[in-house]
Amino acid sequence: MAQEAATVPRTAGGSPASAADAKPPPRRTGRHTYGALDLGTNNCRLLVARPSEDGFTVIDAFSRVVRLGEGLAGSGRISDAAMDRALAALSVCADKLRRRRVSIARSVATEACRRAVNGRDFVERVYRETGLALDIIAPEEEARLAMLGCHRLLEPGDGPALIFDIGGGSTELVLIDTDGVTPRIKSWWSAPWGVVSLTESEGRDFKDAEDRAAAYVRMREKVRHAFRRFAEQLPAASDNIRLMGTSGTVTTLASVHLALPSYDRKAIDGLMVPAQSMRTISQMLSRMSIGERSELPCIGHERADLVVAGCAILEAIMDIWPAKTLGVADRGIREGILRSLMARDGYRI
Repeated sequence: MAQEAATVPRTAGGSPASAADAKPPPRRTGRHTYGALDLGTNNCRLLVARPSEDGFTVIDAFSRVVRLGEGLAGSGRISDAAMDRALAALSVCADKLRRRRVSIARSVATEACRRAVNGRDFVERVYRETGLALDIIAPEEEARLAMLGCHRLLEPGDGPALIFDIGGGSTELVLIDTDGVTPRIKSWWSAPWGVVSLTESEGRDFKDAEDRAAAYVRMREKVRHAFRRFAEQLPAASDNIRLMGTSGTVTTLASVHLALPSYDRKAIDGLMVPAQSMRTISQMLSRMSIGERSELPCIGHERADLVVAGCAILEAIMDIWPAKTLGVADRGIREGILRSLMARDGYRI
């Protein structure tokens, strides 16, 4: 594999190159193939795309639940089993990047690698075994990429907009101003609660629905406290505020809202859901057992134990930003990476 095909552009010294270091190719639509890889606390996701007249065209994609952050809250380390799961998924990604002849790519890692004491050791192992150079990005960069990936789906309006990304180990919130051609970030926040970390803080074994409901209240309170300082900075709520979420939590709840028999990205990406409907679904799921949740078509076994933590985070967000409608985006960091790379190379996207 050509190293450039699966890594961040790098300087001669081996460090990630800046935009000034990189030499953009001639502007010729579709000439270059780009890759964007996002290794999160819960998922490993890849997109491969080429520029097109109206943005970019995806030519390959991959997603796998790897639970890289499983047990991290208690041990402070990424476990051997979690590393093996992630490496298996990353090997698939590296192979796709080779086969698709990707010439420009960026691979990022988020909260699990930021927090783990062996996070950088794991990144070095990934490079040795797959050739992928993971860039452990800061929360601010994570928030920026998520915003770039999905802001075009915001409902029309001139009021302030809040975009959020509920991850496995953290949740990023970005308040943006859309008055100009390009959205401007007014403020952002990263809270150390995601679906994995919040689930592990309460455990998974509860004796009955009342016990589960009480745990749900505690989870909401933990997140509310983590959002407290950010909430104090937010402008006063008005009738024209807008809210959009990008994460497995919001796409899953939107699927339940539509009663889909199986997940359908075309039906979900860009959907506008009444906020009250999302609250009703969240409250319902919080009282169900893992077995009961796993029987719902768009939740299944993979998300049954984690979705309630996502619901708690979502409700805490809607508490501080009470928009009437929630926009749902099945896009985020990967799309933000692709747009950043292509814009740097002169493509209008």
